[in-house]
Amino acid sequence: MYIIIVGGGKVGYHLAKALLDEGHEILVTEKYADKSESICNELGSVCVRGDGCEAATLDEVGAGRADMLIAVTGDDEDNLVACQVAKHKFNVPRTIARISNPKNEAIFKKLGIDVTISSTNVILESIEEEVPTHPLTHLLPIRDKGLEIVEVKILPESTTVGKSAKELSLPPESVLSLIISKGQKPRIPTTNTILQAEDRIIAVTSPESEEALRTALRGT
Repeated sequence: MYIIIVGGGKVGYHLAKALLDEGHEILVTEKYADKSESICNELGSVCVRGDGCEAATLDEVGAGRADMLIAVTGDDEDNLVACQVAKHKFNVPRTIARISNPKNEAIFKKLGIDVTISSTNVILESIEEEVPTHPLTHLLPIRDKGLEIVEVKILPESTTVGKSAKELSLPPESVLSLIISKGQKPRIPTTNTILQAEDRIIAVTSPESEEALRTALRGT
């Protein structure tokens, strides 16, 4: 695959190195001369100095034949613009954007970015057992439908404990698929299912409805 990486910082460098080791054709765009030169010295002539948000730069590096563009600068806005230019001007089939602020994730997906990686969410979800207040865990994207499979934990202090599923004000795009309770086998929830403290709810929802789903399941 021909993959363009926008951003030649530590993430971009290590990503380029890993993809090169896997046999992919890689091109990195980097605005700053020192970083661009460093990548070329380390990995060979795989970095072009230029702004990956600009159509002229992407045209120069052959975005029209790219299979994927990955934007990993430290600026969410730059990553969004680079992905949008790649997708809408050069018809790049797959775009991936790094996100620093998890609040930007929904808008990125709404604007057509295929995959978003939030480093903050990744860290929180990897230590979810030590962060019991973390409200929602992303399990699996259903990219062709614009949906996600997520997990929501019901805390002992949640105002929904003791309520039935039919009493919940779920957003219309969300479906409760599975409930996992302590000491019980996983089961498909019905309208009469009562939420208990420490329940783990597996649901399908859209990125835009995540916050509404979390509120419906755990209360304010």
